[in-house]
Amino acid sequence: MAQTLDDQILTIERALGERMISHALVVVRAWLNELGENNPYEQAFNDIRSRYDALFNEWLTSDDPHREETLDALTGDMYRLVDASYASLRLYRGLSPRLHGFNPDNPQSVIRYFSSCLQFRDEDIEWLKDVLSDANRASIALMAVAALAKNIRECFNESLLLTLIEGINCENEVVAEQCLANVLILLAHNDVRIDFFPKLQEAFVMAVDEMGDDVEQAFQTLCALVRSSKSNWRDHIASGDLKVEDLPEELQDLLELTTGDRQSIEGVMAWIPSSEQEYMDGLIQMLPETWVYDSIIRESPEREAQIAVVYLSIGRMDLIWKHIDAASAWLLHQLRQGSESPKDYINYAHCMLLQGDRMMAFEYYRQARQMCKGPKEFFALFRPDRRALVDHGVPIEQVYLIEDQLLNN
Repeated sequence: MAQTLDDQILTIERALGERMISHALVVVRAWLNELGENNPYEQAFNDIRSRYDALFNEWLTSDDPHREETLDALTGDMYRLVDASYASLRLYRGLSPRLHGFNPDNPQSVIRYFSSCLQFRDEDIEWLKDVLSDANRASIALMAVAALAKNIRECFNESLLLTLIEGINCENEVVAEQCLANVLILLAHNDVRIDFFPKLQEAFVMAVDEMGDDVEQAFQTLCALVRSSKSNWRDHIASGDLKVEDLPEELQDLLELTTGDRQSIEGVMAWIPSSEQEYMDGLIQMLPETWVYDSIIRESPEREAQIAVVYLSIGRMDLIWKHIDAASAWLLHQLRQGSESPKDYINYAHCMLLQGDRMMAFEYYRQARQMCKGPKEFFALFRPDRRALVDHGVPIEQVYLIEDQLLNN
């Protein structure tokens, strides 16, 4: 069975993530065959093919101290060829509209253009830079940034991402925060390929350095993104727990412009589709492994502890094990506030156990067990943490002993 376009993209991303250029060239060759003999990418394809073959032949006969640099440069060029030919293939198949301009005074026109266009003109980028720096057009800039971020996620565009990075330091704080949040998401999403686009790394690091306060604003935005994965506005609005008027004022303004009705629940539902929640959940899960995360944390023990607590606040222990003191303080506060979550009790018991207080640990494990409907529910929460407990010094025999005592408690 022939691969779908999504499967082919996945094949290419996996191949280029390991710098296996020849694997990616096979897929791109099929795309170019479909685009026909007169496609504009044949020369770039043949150039990469010949350079890669020459590199391999050289490897067979001699050592070159610059081979790694050459391979990185080839991989970056291959990514660019993939992006350009992929966009053309989508247009050829009718998967994306071929757009020609937009009405800058019409919010719907701006959103449609920047979320769908695959062949941006230089004047489009210049217009975007202008509205990002114009305080009087903040609302239209917000819409363009949000739409563009969605587009770049689908069809990576180096120059447009650089434009969003420039927007991090624009004068309007709301627009700057929107740019920063989207840039963080996009850089994390494209983590593997960013290694081959040094201009993006350099521009991002420079942009956050220009914020002052040792990138504190970028760190707070990172924390906010992690927290956002726990808050699904769609569900809260649908259940009546959250009113439109309770949303941030900037989002209310945005909804009013896009829907014509500040109180339009349909507008809110359209603005935050359920698929976005799933996407963000996946992104937050892999974020700590990305370079953009490291560039903001910067080996700061204080930031590492703070972000660990933020992850704990959304129900995940991933980064907590190295920051037991910070975790135990946060969890104790939760329990004193009347937390009814057995997982909070289990996590606090983990902290007590690792800090050497076995009696207190068992007491909190026991309380968590009593809060659960039965042993099956309790151990579904407890057993995934077995390996982490053992890895952090708790003998496996002690873990079994705790489980045995709690089984029929």
